[in-house]
Amino acid sequence: MMVRRRRRTTWWRRTVLAFWLVVLAIPVIVAVLVWRTVPADNAEVHITGLSAPASIQVDEAGIPHIQAANERDAATALGWMHARDRMFQMDMMRRGAEGRVSEIAGVAALRLDRFSRLLGLRQRAEADFAALDADTRGLLEAYSIGVNQWIADRGRLAAPEFLALGAPEFWQPSHSLLWAKIMGLWLSSNWRTEIERARLAAVLPPEHLWDLWPADRSAGRPDVAALADVDRMLAAIPVFGEDAPLPSSASNAFTVARGAGGAPVLASDPHLGYGAPILWYLARIQLADGRMLAGATVPGVPLLIIGRNNDLAWGFTTTQSDTQDVFVEPASAARVVRTETIRVRGEEPVTMEVRETSNGPVVSDLDETPRTDGRVLAVRMANLEPNDTAAAGFLALNRAHDIAGARAAAAQISSPPQNLMVADRSGGIAMYLVGRTPIRAEGDGSLPTPGNRPWTGFVPFDEMPHVENPESGVLVNSNNRVSPPEHPVFLAREWFGDWRFRRIHERLAGPGPHDVAQFASIQMDTLSLLAREALPVLKALPRGTGTMGAAQALLADWDGNIGADLPQPLIWNAFARRMPMLALRQAGVADFRGNAEFLRFLLLEPEASWWCGGDCRAMAALALSEAVADLAQTHGADPAAWRWGTAHQALFEHPMLRFIPGLNRMTGLAVPVGGDGETVQRQGSRGDSTAPFDALHGAGLRMVADLSEPDGIFAIIATGQSGNPASSHWGDLLESWRGGVVRRLTREPAEVSARIRLAP
Repeated sequence: MMVRRRRRTTWWRRTVLAFWLVVLAIPVIVAVLVWRTVPADNAEVHITGLSAPASIQVDEAGIPHIQAANERDAATALGWMHARDRMFQMDMMRRGAEGRVSEIAGVAALRLDRFSRLLGLRQRAEADFAALDADTRGLLEAYSIGVNQWIADRGRLAAPEFLALGAPEFWQPSHSLLWAKIMGLWLSSNWRTEIERARLAAVLPPEHLWDLWPADRSAGRPDVAALADVDRMLAAIPVFGEDAPLPSSASNAFTVARGAGGAPVLASDPHLGYGAPILWYLARIQLADGRMLAGATVPGVPLLIIGRNNDLAWGFTTTQSDTQDVFVEPASAARVVRTETIRVRGEEPVTMEVRETSNGPVVSDLDETPRTDGRVLAVRMANLEPNDTAAAGFLALNRAHDIAGARAAAAQISSPPQNLMVADRSGGIAMYLVGRTPIRAEGDGSLPTPGNRPWTGFVPFDEMPHVENPESGVLVNSNNRVSPPEHPVFLAREWFGDWRFRRIHERLAGPGPHDVAQFASIQMDTLSLLAREALPVLKALPRGTGTMGAAQALLADWDGNIGADLPQPLIWNAFARRMPMLALRQAGVADFRGNAEFLRFLLLEPEASWWCGGDCRAMAALALSEAVADLAQTHGADPAAWRWGTAHQALFEHPMLRFIPGLNRMTGLAVPVGGDGETVQRQGSRGDSTAPFDALHGAGLRMVADLSEPDGIFAIIATGQSGNPASSHWGDLLESWRGGVVRRLTREPAEVSARIRLAP
């Protein structure tokens, strides 16, 4: 009897011990597998398709310096490096464009997937690839060879996320065109604004509708009826921050014809949504014939997007031109063109019929409730038009030697609508408007248009308002209007305010040489001209007592600098958020979010009194009082102790792991930053009630090129080169980015952390 009990006890103890060993072993096994996804420092890889060996030296920041025999071998090497460091990011871009995020994220991604399927981004990319010239197709094919070699060799170990998802699918050359489709969609989103505007037209008096989008009054600067069921349709359209990582965008680019070294200096800092990793990937490529490319690439694309070659430097800003229109058509005009089946993780597949009219996809079908008015809404977008030659245009830009070559390349960049700023070694500077701009049969596209008034073509490239070699020797764009109102080409009805544009000009007109240090400093500038213009209004308000009086005293001594270590930017931004809210609530449109241009209108224009119930000064006093009271609840009763950087942190989160408790903290990156939505160092906030001041949008890349030096290329990205959270390069550039440091991308890295040899 005792023996049996001992045996039972021994068996039970062994079972419990085995159970706990398994429990303890699971995290160890997971950790080992994750560690195995981190690439080795040194490697030799054989790739069928290379014409000659290629070598890659990776510097201490994880930036590859590629030496290859020719362009195609360089594209293969870059594809391998992109896959090595950012394979999951590439896969998510591909899934997002193809409408397949729901396969891994479940029903939460269904709204975005339905939208991508409706627009047919995959089908359009495949058609565009087939129509490209053989040279461009060959480069895309060479790139896919490098990507697929990494996938074939690593399988599930291609990135840690694939341990759970399974090995990534092989990369097709047409997949590289999907990135431009996405950018073309989100960098010109006027079509949604048209629908929103039509909804507001049913609520607001006609004479006040356009107050929400005040007209740009800067002169000569190179710079409807209600629709039925529109609220449901707007709810079915993807929204930045909820469905997709790309917001409406902004950017800075500026250049001088003669810098301190005698040649042009050019700076570019595109502003897009933040994420971990950031969109951009730095690289330097050296070819056997002496040609060089250095700057910012995008994982998934084999071309340099922003940077320089031996003779030419370039950057981009968003033009803000209206290249998307919504058409109101009878339901009989729509026809079914295909049926899409969307697989949804944990749910039954979703089937949708895609309909189109002669003007484009029926976007009102996103609302699955049948319409009652016998009409449909179709959307036409220039970036979805056939024969998109953007890839060929970027290849020509990568090869260009001067602004004449850049102009020829710009004519081929059919999407998205951008301002391309260029400078060459001989002193030429220029800004070209790229992307197709529609010619409308009638109207300006600011509201939904009857379907029988379609586009009649596109503006010829040479008729666009380009600028070459201005007498001033200076070119600046910060998404401000690029042509005077009298220019024959209509681009858009509304524009961003020109505060960043004017501030850059102020800095360039000041003392100091036009060199890399000055340009990098300008990119970090945090003085808000909007705040400076509004301060006289705030200072003239009746002085309060207690916390309110203390806050007003701080504003009285403030110059508009949105510094992270100051209290005044927090007071200003809380007020700037509250004032439009009060005005919109008073007008009965509290569900609309005003912009900075509307705020300026309320504070500085006499005709704004209707929005303020007759007295905008009284509304400003109320807005400031409520803003200060809210801040006191969160930050304490002493405004002098408040700090903008405490509330205003730049957040960089993994697209999937941010939803998983614990892992979101382990992988998320955050730093306090200065600046706001209207400063040169742009740090845009979503403005929601839970985290109104978190910075989610800004310059994830900063680049400065000095063409007086062969190695005059400096850049920084916001996170790190690696998309693997277990890598030392996941967030190692964040502090440099925060501090405004830019790294020189020399031909030979000063310090080598990895050596890779690719052989045929």
